[in-house]
Amino acid sequence: MAVVRALDELGHDVEAFYWCNYFNSREPLLHFWKRIQNKFLLGPAIFKINADLVQVVARFRPDLVFIYRGTHILASTINAIKQSAPGCVVFGYNNDDPFAEGHSPFLWRHFLKSTPSYDLMFAYRHHNIGEYLSIGAKRAELLRSWYLPWSNCPVVLDDSDRARYECDVVFAGHFEDDGRLQLLEKIVSSGFSLRLYGPPGEWDRLIEKSPILNHIAPIRQIWGDEYNKAISGAKIALCFLSKLNRDTYTRRCFELPAMGTLLLSEYSNDLASLYSEGEEAEFFRSSDELLFKISKYIKNEKDRCRIAGNGKKRVVDDGHDIFSRMSYVLSFSNGIPD
Repeated sequence: MAVVRALDELGHDVEAFYWCNYFNSREPLLHFWKRIQNKFLLGPAIFKINADLVQVVARFRPDLVFIYRGTHILASTINAIKQSAPGCVVFGYNNDDPFAEGHSPFLWRHFLKSTPSYDLMFAYRHHNIGEYLSIGAKRAELLRSWYLPWSNCPVVLDDSDRARYECDVVFAGHFEDDGRLQLLEKIVSSGFSLRLYGPPGEWDRLIEKSPILNHIAPIRQIWGDEYNKAISGAKIALCFLSKLNRDTYTRRCFELPAMGTLLLSEYSNDLASLYSEGEEAEFFRSSDELLFKISKYIKNEKDRCRIAGNGKKRVVDDGHDIFSRMSYVLSFSNGIPD
């Protein structure tokens, strides 16, 4: 996990604890039973996770426990951690929006109930800060997402990579029924080449039914080096903001510029505070503006490369990398800075 690597490279002893493997089994019925527990966050696997975490903390005796998206962690576990490792502080962080409508009613119940037990809750979004405080958080601070310097960087594609990844516009991300499918159809209908990557279970059925987009099916999820190549192979990288999570920015708003590709994102006031429009990134507020700006920068390589270069400099200079973020997290471990 990137957080573990960053903390380790910053010079700290790190013990990782993952709970995904608690829900795997080669025996079909047991695997099904474990999936049920994972979905509804109840049953022996949940209690096993929490008991094991307390034991790991008691053995390792850390100064800080950082719980990332602690949907499976109980309030009693956080309290037990503090008893087993006196002086240890427990921080929470969640990249999703637990207060937004549309999520499963089971997903956030342990997380929200345990919020008052954390010493500090880091919020992904500005509006989540007040919401955490309203349910009893001792303190809440903004912690934006990040890019990975070892992964999200410009790459030179060879001939086979260019044939596979070059395009006018790329979008890598999940599907939401917020108009993004229709915008992608308009891009292709306007004559621009598009590559789309994301969870096949979300995209394939829709893409196959679209007479405009069915030629790009099946859709694949991409990670690591392939994600880097896919973004580097595009002239323009799109970013949509999740309505389910009430996003005003997203992780790709840092990753895409870091890879040296022009960011073209849905507009938000928050994003406009991070990048100068037309100088470090581009934004769209309507389908017409989206198509206009794609056409403009496909035709004008000089301006496209200039803005992409400025965007990369901005994301580096402002410290949107994971090392800077984790240094910020650590700055709270010995007290809350002003």
